[in-house]
Amino acid sequence: MDDLVIARSLFGTTMAFHIIFATIGVGLPLMILAAELLYQKTKDQDYAVMAKRWTKAFAVLLGVGIPTGTIAGVQLSLLWPGFLEVVARVMPLPFQIEIYAFFVEALFMSIYVYAAERIAPWMRIVSLTLVALGALASAVLITNVHAWQGTPAGFNYVDGQYVDIDPWAAFFNPSFFVTATHVGLSAYVVGAFVVASVASFKMLRNEYGSRVYKFHRKALRLSLIIGGIFAFLTATNGHESAQYLHKYQPEKLAAAEGLFETQSHAPLAIGGFTDRETQTVKWGIEIPWALSYLAGDSFDTVVIGLNDFPEELWPPLFVHTLFNVMVLIGTLLIMIPIAALVWRKFLKKDRYPKWFLGLLVTTGPLAIVAIESGWIVACSGRQPWVIYRILSTAAASTTATDLLPLFLLFIAVYVILGFAVVFVLLYYFRKNTVLDDLERASNPSKPLFSSNS
Repeated sequence: MDDLVIARSLFGTTMAFHIIFATIGVGLPLMILAAELLYQKTKDQDYAVMAKRWTKAFAVLLGVGIPTGTIAGVQLSLLWPGFLEVVARVMPLPFQIEIYAFFVEALFMSIYVYAAERIAPWMRIVSLTLVALGALASAVLITNVHAWQGTPAGFNYVDGQYVDIDPWAAFFNPSFFVTATHVGLSAYVVGAFVVASVASFKMLRNEYGSRVYKFHRKALRLSLIIGGIFAFLTATNGHESAQYLHKYQPEKLAAAEGLFETQSHAPLAIGGFTDRETQTVKWGIEIPWALSYLAGDSFDTVVIGLNDFPEELWPPLFVHTLFNVMVLIGTLLIMIPIAALVWRKFLKKDRYPKWFLGLLVTTGPLAIVAIESGWIVACSGRQPWVIYRILSTAAASTTATDLLPLFLLFIAVYVILGFAVVFVLLYYFRKNTVLDDLERASNPSKPLFSSNS
């Protein structure tokens, strides 16, 4: 690999690892808030125990998300100095405001964790609400830089100089709202289905009708409701994303759909693999006219194909496959909660079959795979530009060489961190089981929200 590929691989690996913790860190506070609200409404202590246990998991994940995010920031300055030079001139606002968003998140999570027994119930709700808003704002602000990379605004580029700079125009760039909405919605999908995976796994491991089984069944139902709603909203937002790509980044849309020739009534290719030589999507299923409708709400919409651009400016064609992975998983995460609702409400059956619980166990990992696939499509689909049609990735990259040892070292660090997270979570929750927490919750002499051991 040349140095540019290694630099991209190093930063991509860092983001792929960090995004797991960052995304769950946005989605899980909403689940904690929902459980706390249900506890305040129903006084069912199971929901208080859920909020308590999910908070412990959130704290561990946040403890890894913070340093990996810091690593990503350092790597930006070391690997992409040309990019940061432009950001410092035009787009500094998200980085500055994000610090305050994180401060709000950390401050009110500390209040919720350490002062829960000493503050009023409404104050716990307010604290969790601010935690959720802080986490969401932090993710949206950082992602806004990515949105600006795809639809740069707020400056003019004249003779190699950035002039007429307007930071607010850069901040509210054309794709800001679409991208911010997609990031927030998909993070809530991940948070809900990670909970669903754990709950369904525990239901498989415990006897039907037992105290622990019923506890996890409540958690599963809550997560399926929230996950299903946000998965549907994410799909709706995906339609808007296709339209913004059609308008602002047509070659990315063409690569994502494997479309080579400009045409109206363009078909939507589902599945298959893009073949550069034959300029077709092999083994794909085409839905006639569907891509034109998605792009412009009309079958007559002309969709630009890849052949209208120089081949050296084409995005990597593998983005079609990853785009399909994201869409397929998103569709599955809509259908599974609907199936669970039909099973429970319309068929009047209270016990899910084991095969269905096994399918539910996969939903959390699948949601993370969808997030990773979408992130790669978004970033790789912009190539070869780091700032679309302004600054190439090669021009923004560091001139340093011999990056391979650093790349391998960071891979080792992420492997160690990954095993450490799993070990700490397993150790804590084996030492403090659900039954232990439920027994503590039923004992009036013991505090309900404070830490265990």
